Amino acid sequence: MSSTQEPANGATLKEKKPRTPNGQYPEPEIISPQSEHRQTFVILHGRGSTAKKFIPPLLEMETTSKSNLQKAFPHAKLVFLTASRTRATLYGRAYTHQWFNGWKMDDFDNRQDLMTPGLHTSCKYVHGILQKEIAVIGEQNVVLWGLSQGCATSLTSLLTWDGKPFAATIEEIATGKVADAEDDGISFSDDEEGGSLFEGERVDKGSLSTQAVQFLRDQVDLEDKAGMVFQEIPVFLGHGIDDAIVPVQMGRDARNCIELVGGDVKMIEYEGLDHWYSPAMLDDIFAFLSQRLRIHE
Repeated sequence: MSSTQEPANGATLKEKKPRTPNGQYPEPEIISPQSEHRQTFVILHGRGSTAKKFIPPLLEMETTSKSNLQKAFPHAKLVFLTASRTRATLYGRAYTHQWFNGWKMDDFDNRQDLMTPGLHTSCKYVHGILQKEIAVIGEQNVVLWGLSQGCATSLTSLLTWDGKPFAATIEEIATGKVADAEDDGISFSDDEEGGSLFEGERVDKGSLSTQAVQFLRDQVDLEDKAGMVFQEIPVFLGHGIDDAIVPVQMGRDARNCIELVGGDVKMIEYEGLDHWYSPAMLDDIFAFLSQRLRIHE
Protein backbone atom coordinates (compact mmCIF):
# COMPACT_ATOMS: atom_id res chain seq x y z
CA MET A 1 0.00 0.00 0.00
CA SER A 2 1.37 3.39 -0.95
CA SER A 3 1.92 6.07 1.65
CA THR A 4 0.12 9.40 1.62
CA GLN A 5 1.23 13.01 1.76
CA GLU A 6 -0.53 16.06 3.16
CA PRO A 7 -0.72 19.11 0.85
CA ALA A 8 -0.78 22.56 2.40
CA ASN A 9 -4.57 22.76 2.13
CA GLY A 10 -4.97 19.61 4.20
CA ALA A 11 -6.15 17.38 1.35
CA THR A 12 -4.70 13.90 1.26
CA LEU A 13 -3.15 12.75 -2.01
CA LYS A 14 -1.34 9.51 -2.71
CA GLU A 15 2.34 9.69 -3.60
CA LYS A 16 3.47 9.55 -7.22
CA LYS A 17 2.67 6.31 -9.01
CA PRO A 18 4.08 4.78 -12.19
CA ARG A 19 2.58 6.28 -15.34
CA THR A 20 -0.58 4.58 -16.52
CA PRO A 21 -0.24 3.08 -20.03
CA ASN A 22 -1.53 5.23 -22.87
CA GLY A 23 -5.23 4.76 -23.53
CA GLN A 24 -6.03 3.67 -19.97
CA TYR A 25 -7.62 5.72 -17.19
CA PRO A 26 -5.40 6.32 -14.16
CA GLU A 27 -6.77 5.53 -10.73
CA PRO A 28 -8.87 8.41 -9.37
CA GLU A 29 -7.35 10.77 -6.83
CA ILE A 30 -9.58 10.53 -3.77
CA ILE A 31 -9.74 13.13 -1.03
CA SER A 32 -11.51 11.86 2.05
CA PRO A 33 -14.26 13.92 3.70
CA GLN A 34 -13.27 15.97 6.72
CA SER A 35 -16.34 14.77 8.61
CA GLU A 36 -18.68 11.80 8.35
CA HIS A 37 -19.08 10.73 4.72
CA ARG A 38 -22.48 11.90 3.40
CA GLN A 39 -21.85 13.04 -0.17
CA THR A 40 -19.54 12.23 -3.07
CA PHE A 41 -18.45 14.65 -5.79
CA VAL A 42 -17.08 13.10 -9.00
CA ILE A 43 -14.95 15.77 -10.70
CA LEU A 44 -13.48 15.92 -14.24
CA HIS A 45 -10.64 18.23 -15.35
CA GLY A 46 -10.14 19.90 -18.74
CA ARG A 47 -8.04 18.66 -21.65
CA GLY A 48 -4.29 18.61 -21.12
CA SER A 49 -4.62 18.55 -17.35
CA THR A 50 -4.79 15.76 -14.76
CA ALA A 51 -6.51 15.27 -11.44
CA LYS A 52 -3.29 16.09 -9.56
CA LYS A 53 -2.85 19.35 -11.46
CA PHE A 54 -6.50 20.29 -11.08
CA ILE A 55 -6.90 19.59 -7.37
CA PRO A 56 -4.78 22.36 -5.76
CA PRO A 57 -6.19 25.39 -7.63
CA LEU A 58 -9.77 24.17 -7.24
CA LEU A 59 -9.48 23.47 -3.52
CA GLU A 60 -7.65 26.75 -2.90
CA MET A 61 -10.30 28.78 -4.73
CA GLU A 62 -12.46 30.74 -2.28
CA THR A 63 -15.94 32.20 -2.35
CA THR A 64 -16.62 35.87 -1.64
CA SER A 65 -16.98 34.92 2.03
CA LYS A 66 -13.60 33.08 2.07
CA SER A 67 -15.13 29.62 2.13
CA ASN A 68 -13.94 26.83 -0.15
CA LEU A 69 -15.12 23.45 -1.38
CA GLN A 70 -13.96 21.48 1.65
CA LYS A 71 -15.22 24.03 4.16
CA ALA A 72 -18.61 24.28 2.49
CA PHE A 73 -19.01 20.51 2.13
CA PRO A 74 -16.98 18.83 4.90
CA HIS A 75 -18.97 15.61 4.50
CA ALA A 76 -18.09 15.24 0.81
CA LYS A 77 -15.65 12.70 -0.56
CA LEU A 78 -13.97 14.23 -3.62
CA VAL A 79 -13.25 11.80 -6.45
CA PHE A 80 -11.04 13.47 -9.06
CA LEU A 81 -10.85 11.52 -12.32
CA THR A 82 -8.02 11.72 -14.85
CA ALA A 83 -8.54 11.32 -18.58
CA SER A 84 -6.54 8.72 -20.47
CA ARG A 85 -3.51 9.77 -22.53
CA THR A 86 -4.38 9.51 -26.20
CA ARG A 87 -3.18 11.13 -29.41
CA ALA A 88 -4.59 14.61 -30.02
CA THR A 89 -5.15 15.41 -33.68
CA LEU A 90 -5.17 19.11 -32.84
CA TYR A 91 -1.61 18.82 -31.48
CA GLY A 92 -0.09 16.87 -34.37
CA ARG A 93 -1.08 13.54 -32.79
CA ALA A 94 1.01 14.17 -29.71
CA TYR A 95 -0.12 12.38 -26.56
CA THR A 96 -2.10 14.32 -23.98
CA HIS A 97 -4.68 13.67 -21.31
CA GLN A 98 -8.05 14.19 -22.97
CA TRP A 99 -11.53 12.79 -22.52
CA PHE A 100 -11.95 12.63 -26.28
CA ASN A 101 -10.10 13.70 -29.41
CA GLY A 102 -11.12 16.95 -31.04
CA TRP A 103 -10.45 19.64 -33.57
CA LYS A 104 -10.28 23.44 -33.79
CA MET A 105 -13.04 25.32 -32.02
CA ASP A 106 -13.82 27.38 -35.12
CA ASP A 107 -13.95 24.36 -37.43
CA PHE A 108 -15.16 21.43 -35.33
CA ASP A 109 -18.12 20.65 -37.62
CA ASN A 110 -15.72 19.26 -40.22
CA ARG A 111 -14.17 16.67 -37.88
CA GLN A 112 -17.05 15.35 -35.84
CA ASP A 113 -15.77 11.83 -36.34
CA LEU A 114 -12.78 12.44 -34.06
CA MET A 115 -14.72 12.63 -30.83
CA THR A 116 -16.85 9.49 -30.95
CA PRO A 117 -14.37 6.83 -29.72
CA GLY A 118 -13.18 8.93 -26.79
CA LEU A 119 -16.65 10.00 -25.70
CA HIS A 120 -17.81 6.40 -25.87
CA THR A 121 -15.09 5.10 -23.57
CA SER A 122 -15.08 8.15 -21.28
CA CYS A 123 -18.84 8.08 -20.76
CA LYS A 124 -18.72 4.38 -19.93
CA TYR A 125 -15.88 5.08 -17.49
CA VAL A 126 -17.77 7.93 -15.80
CA HIS A 127 -20.92 5.82 -15.63
CA GLY A 128 -18.97 3.08 -13.86
CA ILE A 129 -17.61 5.53 -11.28
CA LEU A 130 -21.10 6.95 -10.67
CA GLN A 131 -22.56 3.48 -10.19
CA LYS A 132 -19.83 2.62 -7.71
CA GLU A 133 -20.32 5.79 -5.65
CA ILE A 134 -24.12 5.52 -5.74
CA ALA A 135 -23.85 2.01 -4.32
CA VAL A 136 -21.89 3.43 -1.38
CA ILE A 137 -23.71 6.65 -0.51
CA GLY A 138 -27.00 6.65 -2.43
CA GLU A 139 -27.95 8.43 -5.64
CA GLN A 140 -29.36 11.51 -3.89
CA ASN A 141 -25.90 12.27 -2.48
CA VAL A 142 -23.76 12.06 -5.63
CA VAL A 143 -22.72 15.08 -7.72
CA LEU A 144 -21.03 15.09 -11.15
CA TRP A 145 -18.76 18.10 -11.78
CA GLY A 146 -16.80 19.02 -14.91
CA LEU A 147 -14.57 21.80 -16.23
CA SER A 148 -14.06 22.61 -19.93
CA GLN A 149 -13.67 19.32 -21.83
CA GLY A 150 -14.58 17.64 -18.56
CA CYS A 151 -17.79 19.67 -18.71
CA ALA A 152 -18.59 18.39 -22.19
CA THR A 153 -17.89 14.83 -21.09
CA SER A 154 -20.00 15.22 -17.95
CA LEU A 155 -22.93 16.56 -19.96
CA THR A 156 -22.68 13.72 -22.45
CA SER A 157 -22.43 11.24 -19.57
CA LEU A 158 -25.53 12.81 -18.08
CA LEU A 159 -27.56 12.57 -21.29
CA THR A 160 -26.56 8.93 -21.77
CA TRP A 161 -27.08 7.92 -18.13
CA ASP A 162 -29.77 5.32 -17.44
CA GLY A 163 -29.12 4.65 -13.77
CA LYS A 164 -30.82 6.24 -10.80
CA PRO A 165 -31.13 10.06 -10.84
CA PHE A 166 -28.26 11.48 -8.78
CA ALA A 167 -28.23 14.81 -6.93
CA ALA A 168 -26.85 17.33 -9.42
CA THR A 169 -24.44 18.13 -12.24
CA ILE A 170 -22.11 21.14 -11.97
CA GLU A 171 -20.59 22.37 -15.22
CA GLU A 172 -18.17 25.28 -15.57
CA ILE A 173 -17.39 26.60 -19.02
CA ALA A 174 -19.86 24.73 -21.16
CA THR A 175 -17.82 23.92 -24.21
CA GLY A 176 -20.26 23.72 -27.03
CA LYS A 177 -23.82 22.70 -27.60
CA VAL A 178 -24.77 19.73 -25.49
CA ALA A 179 -24.25 17.53 -28.49
CA ASP A 180 -21.22 19.49 -29.66
CA ALA A 181 -19.17 18.40 -26.67
CA GLU A 182 -16.37 20.98 -26.66
CA ASP A 183 -13.97 21.09 -29.59
CA ASP A 184 -15.99 18.85 -31.86
CA GLY A 185 -19.67 18.75 -32.56
CA ILE A 186 -22.45 16.34 -33.02
CA SER A 187 -25.05 18.49 -34.70
CA PHE A 188 -28.67 17.51 -34.39
CA SER A 189 -28.76 16.17 -37.94
CA ASP A 190 -30.10 12.85 -39.14
CA ASP A 191 -28.43 12.68 -42.53
CA GLU A 192 -25.27 13.68 -44.32
CA GLU A 193 -27.04 16.48 -46.14
CA GLY A 194 -27.56 18.32 -42.88
CA GLY A 195 -31.29 17.69 -42.53
CA SER A 196 -32.46 18.75 -39.09
CA LEU A 197 -33.58 16.12 -36.65
CA PHE A 198 -36.41 18.48 -35.77
CA GLU A 199 -37.76 18.96 -39.30
CA GLY A 200 -40.84 17.17 -40.61
CA GLU A 201 -43.91 15.97 -38.80
CA ARG A 202 -43.37 15.23 -35.12
CA VAL A 203 -45.89 14.16 -32.55
CA ASP A 204 -45.02 16.39 -29.61
CA LYS A 205 -42.20 18.01 -27.66
CA GLY A 206 -41.68 14.84 -25.63
CA SER A 207 -41.15 12.90 -28.83
CA LEU A 208 -38.62 15.48 -30.01
CA SER A 209 -36.71 15.18 -26.75
CA THR A 210 -36.56 11.41 -26.94
CA GLN A 211 -35.41 11.44 -30.57
CA ALA A 212 -32.74 14.06 -29.91
CA VAL A 213 -31.28 12.19 -26.95
CA GLN A 214 -31.40 8.88 -28.80
CA PHE A 215 -29.57 10.50 -31.70
CA LEU A 216 -26.80 11.60 -29.34
CA ARG A 217 -26.59 8.12 -27.83
CA ASP A 218 -26.33 6.61 -31.29
CA GLN A 219 -23.56 9.06 -32.23
CA VAL A 220 -21.39 8.12 -29.25
CA ASP A 221 -22.22 4.42 -29.64
CA LEU A 222 -24.24 4.17 -26.43
CA GLU A 223 -27.52 3.32 -28.12
CA ASP A 224 -28.16 0.56 -25.58
CA LYS A 225 -28.90 3.26 -23.01
CA ALA A 226 -32.56 4.06 -22.54
CA GLY A 227 -34.86 6.42 -20.70
CA MET A 228 -34.76 10.12 -19.89
CA VAL A 229 -33.33 9.96 -16.37
CA PHE A 230 -31.30 13.13 -16.97
CA GLN A 231 -34.53 15.15 -16.82
CA GLU A 232 -34.63 14.44 -13.08
CA ILE A 233 -31.06 15.65 -12.46
CA PRO A 234 -30.60 19.43 -12.04
CA VAL A 235 -27.73 21.03 -13.97
CA PHE A 236 -25.78 24.18 -13.11
CA LEU A 237 -23.85 25.86 -15.95
CA GLY A 238 -21.39 28.67 -15.23
CA HIS A 239 -19.56 30.57 -17.97
CA GLY A 240 -17.31 33.62 -18.09
CA ILE A 241 -18.50 36.25 -20.56
CA ASP A 242 -14.87 37.10 -21.38
CA ASP A 243 -13.86 33.48 -21.99
CA ALA A 244 -11.38 33.67 -24.88
CA ILE A 245 -11.06 29.90 -25.24
CA VAL A 246 -14.70 28.85 -25.30
CA PRO A 247 -17.09 31.63 -26.37
CA VAL A 248 -19.97 32.22 -23.99
CA GLN A 249 -22.41 31.62 -26.85
CA MET A 250 -21.42 27.97 -26.76
CA GLY A 251 -22.52 27.81 -23.13
CA ARG A 252 -25.82 29.39 -24.11
CA ASP A 253 -26.20 26.79 -26.84
CA ALA A 254 -25.60 24.05 -24.26
CA ARG A 255 -28.27 25.50 -21.99
CA ASN A 256 -30.73 25.77 -24.87
CA CYS A 257 -30.15 22.18 -25.93
CA ILE A 258 -30.59 20.85 -22.40
CA GLU A 259 -33.84 22.79 -22.11
CA LEU A 260 -34.94 21.53 -25.52
CA VAL A 261 -34.71 17.91 -24.42
CA GLY A 262 -36.53 18.59 -21.16
CA GLY A 263 -33.57 19.00 -18.82
CA ASP A 264 -33.56 21.06 -15.62
CA VAL A 265 -30.76 23.59 -16.18
CA LYS A 266 -29.70 26.86 -14.59
CA MET A 267 -27.04 28.98 -16.31
CA ILE A 268 -25.29 32.04 -14.89
CA GLU A 269 -22.86 34.21 -16.87
CA TYR A 270 -20.06 36.15 -15.16
CA GLU A 271 -18.79 39.56 -16.25
CA GLY A 272 -15.02 39.90 -16.50
CA LEU A 273 -14.40 36.16 -16.10
CA ASP A 274 -12.22 34.20 -18.51
CA HIS A 275 -11.71 30.41 -18.68
CA TRP A 276 -11.82 29.57 -14.97
CA TYR A 277 -13.84 29.84 -11.77
CA SER A 278 -14.48 32.97 -9.73
CA PRO A 279 -15.52 33.66 -6.11
CA ALA A 280 -18.97 34.69 -7.34
CA MET A 281 -19.34 31.50 -9.35
CA LEU A 282 -18.41 29.37 -6.36
CA ASP A 283 -21.01 31.27 -4.33
CA ASP A 284 -23.63 30.24 -6.86
CA ILE A 285 -22.40 26.66 -7.16
CA PHE A 286 -22.40 26.14 -3.40
CA ALA A 287 -25.87 27.67 -3.06
CA PHE A 288 -27.14 25.44 -5.87
CA LEU A 289 -25.74 22.33 -4.20
CA SER A 290 -26.89 23.32 -0.73
CA GLN A 291 -30.47 23.26 -2.00
CA ARG A 292 -30.05 19.69 -3.23
CA LEU A 293 -27.85 17.95 -0.67
CA ARG A 294 -28.61 17.10 2.93
CA ILE A 295 -25.62 19.02 4.26
CA HIS A 296 -27.00 20.26 7.56
CA GLU A 297 -28.42 17.03 8.97
